[in-house]
Amino acid sequence: MADRRLDVVGCGSMVVDLFYRTPRIVGADEKIVLDTHRAGAGMERAAVGGVVLNHLGWARILGLNVGICGKMGDDRHGEFLRNGMDRLGIRHHLTLDGGASSFSTVFVDGAGNRAIYMVRGATAELKHHEIARRHGPFLRGAHLISTEISQLPLRTVIALLQLARANSIPTVLDVDVPPSDACSVLGTPAELDRALRLATYLKPAKSAARELVESDRDVLKLAQAIRARYGTRAVVITDGDRGCAIAAKNTVLRVPAFKVHQIDTTGAGDAFLGAMLAGLRWKLPWDVLGKLGNAAGAVCVSRLGAFPSGFELREEIVKLYGQRLPTRNHPRGTTRSNATGAVLDPTVEVKRFFDRSIIELGRLKRRLEIKDISQAVALIRTAEAIQGRVHVTGVGKPEHVARYAASLFCSVGTPATFLHATETLHGSLGQVDRDDVVIAISNSGNTSELIATATAIKEHGAQLIAITGNDGSELSQIADLVIHAPVKEDGGVLGLAPRISVLGQVYVLAALSVALEVSRGLTLEEYSRWHRAGTLGEAARHRAAAQSATPRKLKVVAGRRNESH
Repeated sequence: MADRRLDVVGCGSMVVDLFYRTPRIVGADEKIVLDTHRAGAGMERAAVGGVVLNHLGWARILGLNVGICGKMGDDRHGEFLRNGMDRLGIRHHLTLDGGASSFSTVFVDGAGNRAIYMVRGATAELKHHEIARRHGPFLRGAHLISTEISQLPLRTVIALLQLARANSIPTVLDVDVPPSDACSVLGTPAELDRALRLATYLKPAKSAARELVESDRDVLKLAQAIRARYGTRAVVITDGDRGCAIAAKNTVLRVPAFKVHQIDTTGAGDAFLGAMLAGLRWKLPWDVLGKLGNAAGAVCVSRLGAFPSGFELREEIVKLYGQRLPTRNHPRGTTRSNATGAVLDPTVEVKRFFDRSIIELGRLKRRLEIKDISQAVALIRTAEAIQGRVHVTGVGKPEHVARYAASLFCSVGTPATFLHATETLHGSLGQVDRDDVVIAISNSGNTSELIATATAIKEHGAQLIAITGNDGSELSQIADLVIHAPVKEDGGVLGLAPRISVLGQVYVLAALSVALEVSRGLTLEEYSRWHRAGTLGEAARHRAAAQSATPRKLKVVAGRRNESH
């Protein structure tokens, strides 16, 4: 069976970068005018950014399957960031209960130098106790975990690294700010020391590295000293246009940078780290990993912005790197290659999808508890007896399933309405009465928007039925009744888009509609009344007429006469 774990899950900065061109970076007590009239100068440009989100973006375009978890605000900056993640296929497991999404103002001069002013926002509000409770299952489904010393509280960073260590998941810690800055805002020196000792791999910025060992020595000696102090597997330090330095077991080396024209140095270290994550995942030798990282950094500084604009940058990295990337997760194109380089046939993949669908639905049928369907019918009929109603809700693809289910229930005699999950938190909760039943659909059972909605519904007093593929999820803990609909694989080459899990949800809801139809005693006459037009209504009327015209028959059973219609 294919490995469905994500290659990397990151937790940390997710920032909207607001870029301004400036003739030069000014110092204290200086002013400068940004010329907004000359083309291309002084103009603001918003871009996806943040230390962790940036390096995950670069890892993604190199072919890794990546995800991010954390906290952001339910605001326009948060929506902008989520749209950017979706464009690259970065999975996100986020809560939208932060005060405001993070942003930074970035001034870039003609030589590519920059000054960055960060507003931590919701990232700073992610507490250590939320890591396992809210994001534990998502983090445990990773081969690597990455985080940062930049915006997260140090106690939160420690909780992440401890969870990873408890689950034998290697970690990469990006030390993006010097200890003096970190300890003035993020936590204590003891907490910083604890985080550094918990990490598997360290990638400190050069300024941070110098403070960590209180030395102005060259970066290679800094890397060796930091590794000796904290006992990590490796320390990697980027050194701008001089490349990088790596200290690891049996390895102490410099890898020279590629010579390119710099446009903007913002995010060069993040691009390097994205490639480093790919190299770790592919188990590349350290010299090759450093070369790949330098290639990604060079491509990054050749353009404006820290977050990759698209998958086309992959080819630029490969051109500099000079070697084929050892990945089967190529995210672009109509043809795909397997591990041996053979082109995959779309027809074969479609047939494989059909086969996988049949296997998964068969497994679901065997594992589905029919008694849970019966209990759902009992909850709904009890609610109807006291004038309660049925609502169906979901987020993302399950939203469309919820609309279908509400319509299907109505057509077989159980009035139901669609409940928009996010609108519920903005007034539509008034649609739900405390005597009602709400059916919530989520494969993971941990979708943050749906969890917030489900919590509001329960606090409002209504009963909640969960249809989920994860009976240990947050939604399952909240619900009054859980119908477990597990699907292991969604099909497709990447195995990420919700396909078979959606089929499973429809499968279960269709089964529930059958049980509701039987419990109601639906007749052909009723069905035809509700279907005034269309072939289904016409078929129901013909069958009802034929049934009423059929003469009563007598049959003998066990020596006596029984009447049947």
